[in-house]
Amino acid sequence: TDVALTSLADDAAVGSVYADALEGFHDGQVVLEMSTIAPQTVRKVAPSVLGQGASMLDAPVSGSVPVVERGDLTIMVGGPSEGLEQARPVLEAMSSKIIHVGELGAGATMKLAVNALVHGLGVALSESLVLAERAGVERTTAYEVFASGAAAAPFVLYKRAAFERPDETPVAFSLDLVAKDLDLILSLAEQVGAPMRQANSNREEVRDALAAGMGEKDMSALAEHLRSIERSD
Repeated sequence: TDVALTSLADDAAVGSVYADALEGFHDGQVVLEMSTIAPQTVRKVAPSVLGQGASMLDAPVSGSVPVVERGDLTIMVGGPSEGLEQARPVLEAMSSKIIHVGELGAGATMKLAVNALVHGLGVALSESLVLAERAGVERTTAYEVFASGAAAAPFVLYKRAAFERPDETPVAFSLDLVAKDLDLILSLAEQVGAPMRQANSNREEVRDALAAGMGEKDMSALAEHLRSIERSD
């Protein structure tokens, strides 16, 4: 193919696949690495692509399953602009916005920054929903207010079914993957000296849910975990 892409669960999977795929890369090809991984992992696997005459972009996305199905993703791209132009028709088929964010590795960096925000929203939404419920407001009513007011980010809108009816909604993004992301985010923050107190707090909340055996559940299950914690009067 002229354009190939990978979108894998973690850094170990990316390293393994690129080691095995060495003979598959060829001159003139563009390889899109679209996983949520550390920037240094992108730069580590790049020589195996470039050494075969192909070019490489890191092009992770923002948006979950419903956004993918609509072809409405935002894609953040790191790498050479020539490669981006060759890959653009493929990227446009699944996205409504493509942003060239810098050199190779910048896409992965930006994805971690995006997910720091998304996972912060996930924790805040879980806490706020349980607060309203415990104070006597019905769950769907509380969510209707969230979805109608200033807090109605796209994340809040497309996760509505998962938060309102967690037992009926398929897993779109597991808490195990949230924990993986937060580890990557905080590792990058330490490397560059960025203070991220909220992300640290979010990681502790997610780790509590994992310790309760909820790792394979959707990220919205954090609200379910908070409901299980006995109230302190």
